[in-house]
Amino acid sequence: MRKVRATLVAMAIVALIPASAGGQDVPGPTGKFDRPREGFAAANTLLRDGPPEQVGLDPAPIRAADGKIAKWTTVDPATGHPLFAGAVSLLAHDGVIVHRSQHGQALRYADANGTELPAGQQVPMRPDTIFDMASISKLFTSITVMQLIEQGKVDVDAPVAKYLPEFGVNGKEAITVKQLLTHVSGLEPFLPLWRDWPDVPSRIKAVMDVAPKSVPGTTYVYSDLNLITLGVLVERITGSTLDTAVRTKITEPLGMRDTGYNPPPSKLDRIAATEFQSNPPRGMVRGSVHDENAWSLGGVAGHAGVFSTARDMATLAQTILNGGSYAGQRILGQDAVTAMLTNHNQNFPDNSHGLGFELDQRWYMGGLAGPRTAGHTGFTGTSLVIDPASRSFAILLTNRVHPTRGWGSINLARETIATGLANALSVTPKRGYNAHYTGIGDQSTATLDTVALTPRGGPVGVRFQAFVDTENTDQLVLESSVDGVTFTPVPVRASGPGAPDGDVPALAGAGHRRWWSVSAEVAEALPEGTSITFRWRFTTDRRYTGRGVYVDGIKVTDGSGTLLDGEKEPVLLRPRGWETRTR
Repeated sequence: MRKVRATLVAMAIVALIPASAGGQDVPGPTGKFDRPREGFAAANTLLRDGPPEQVGLDPAPIRAADGKIAKWTTVDPATGHPLFAGAVSLLAHDGVIVHRSQHGQALRYADANGTELPAGQQVPMRPDTIFDMASISKLFTSITVMQLIEQGKVDVDAPVAKYLPEFGVNGKEAITVKQLLTHVSGLEPFLPLWRDWPDVPSRIKAVMDVAPKSVPGTTYVYSDLNLITLGVLVERITGSTLDTAVRTKITEPLGMRDTGYNPPPSKLDRIAATEFQSNPPRGMVRGSVHDENAWSLGGVAGHAGVFSTARDMATLAQTILNGGSYAGQRILGQDAVTAMLTNHNQNFPDNSHGLGFELDQRWYMGGLAGPRTAGHTGFTGTSLVIDPASRSFAILLTNRVHPTRGWGSINLARETIATGLANALSVTPKRGYNAHYTGIGDQSTATLDTVALTPRGGPVGVRFQAFVDTENTDQLVLESSVDGVTFTPVPVRASGPGAPDGDVPALAGAGHRRWWSVSAEVAEALPEGTSITFRWRFTTDRRYTGRGVYVDGIKVTDGSGTLLDGEKEPVLLRPRGWETRTR
């Protein structure tokens, strides 16, 4: 009977996901951004250190990104403080850790005003610095829930009240486990549990009693209450505390020795400080969870409380890329991992979410973003990005709330480190050895012009190959001009995976990671003797530019044959903000 039930559970999980999402390792070239991989890495893939070149990566973009991280730990004259006190980063591809670095201080300040400690009392960052992971803790809770689903102890589509009857009040009777995992439960984001309720039992009861702010299933609202509830569910089903469940089912099997809740005093010298808190009056928080609600729940909660290192988080990331297994220890089956990496929020297109992981969030995943790219961030300044399509992951751990949460967002840093890894991956030119590339960054324009061409009769056509990895507001436009001054957009038609349908005024998009074949026609033959110039214009808005744009194989024809062949006559193309790339 138990075997039958386990089979049914597995079938239920598979039913949640597309057939092509999971599966075994599909061999493919290392270091390739334009050769997306399907399935999982081999279950026996183990992390090892190596130079970027060992797995086909260009080290220059990684060095450039790391240089920016380092600069952000130094004082900005405009603000009088760094963006964050310190950082540890780690990048890996195809099982090889290609980058580790640490900059700045784990402990730097004495108070909320940013008074620096004497140099001898400051603590530098080190590779094994332990960070308060904040909301990345939600992933550990989600994994324990998925383990219970695999075991047939929890039904992902069942009402939470089936397992926590006290939760099924005030309009929450029908909220499902899946809705909590994907943040569409309708619950509000936050309750000041630490302030408004006197003890742990009353704080948990407040979460169980709260009424939804919206009809469950109708809106996406990221909520700590969802994961606090799931943490209680784990404890109820397992009969153990959440920290015990995480330790015995995740961190111990995977050998994550520095990961867990309420780290012991013996590790204090390696722990990054967070915020100086006056309300509640905790002083400089170091070694205790920063999140006030998690602190008020004893340091163990479904939404926050986990401490970890970059190396331990790398082990977890590779476990996910391996389909739930690492070093001979399996914590999840492949179907469960696939369900965690599959978007269940199709009705909320800007908030793609698996059963636990956020998906396709360019604001911190940068150039690695795509439909299968999974990750999470933490309020203390942490981020994890896992890209199954390239078998890569990026980890950035900072103590950005040290000494105060008011020094600003670090989303640009999160995006930068992920995009550095994306740019290190190659895109193979479609024709010949070179392609025209632009990765101009934010609020910029790059143009690639032909010389003036004089058709000999008949309609003029343009053919080229394009590799586009941008957000939808950053667009590649083909334009034409008969005077070399005033340019008019030319509609284009693209074909290939992820290409838009029909004639479109511009090309944009991400996630497909494939070259498109593009064509355009000037509707009528030009008057005799009239010259025409074509240009490719790529314009970006103020944020989030992705991997960038490549154009290759340019050919312009008229009724008599070829007017321009960019492969044979590259000197007839005039780049401004574009460069010639072999990768």
